[in-house]
Amino acid sequence: MFHVKHGGVDDLGVSRETRDRLLAYVDLLLRWQRTINLISRRDLDDVWNRHILDSLQLSALIPPDADRAIDLGSGAGLPGLVLAIATGMPFDLVESDQRKAAFLREAARVTGAPVTVHPARIENARLAPAALITARALAPLPVLLGWAASLLKPGGICLFPKGRGVEDELTAAAPQWHMNIFRTTSRTDSSATILRISEIVRVQPHH
Repeated sequence: MFHVKHGGVDDLGVSRETRDRLLAYVDLLLRWQRTINLISRRDLDDVWNRHILDSLQLSALIPPDADRAIDLGSGAGLPGLVLAIATGMPFDLVESDQRKAAFLREAARVTGAPVTVHPARIENARLAPAALITARALAPLPVLLGWAASLLKPGGICLFPKGRGVEDELTAAAPQWHMNIFRTTSRTDSSATILRISEIVRVQPHH
């Protein structure tokens, strides 16, 4: 049985209206989960902490002047749809799986989230660069940076939640990319890290 713990959301300063929209999103997620694998089955009893609060914590790291965001590999809308609900910022949600894209469109309708769903592969999505790029549980950092580099506005940032292997991913990315990195420990998982990355430049090979 799914039990929503309201306290965590209140701790993040979310309004009652936003909380109600998040609850509507979670209700829809759990109903669609019966036919589409949107989240891991083992997370069903703790959707609020594992997914909603985990996504919401990124809002504190969004620059105040950011006016639009792109969420890569949105899946169930984590974190992009949740952040759009919480902040009101327009998000482009890129998701190649047609069934998940259908869920995202329905979730946007139910919650009124300011999102546009792009049912395409990331490399094929035709999007104007944005001030913020997010991606959660999608790909190793070197791959994410390759996608993000062409989609990030000058002066923009990427927010990438990462697990225990974060240092290995940073080491793998270092020969290919110059970047500014700011680390924040996750509030929902002490072994996880949120990377705030800016000034991404591909390293030019020496001839």
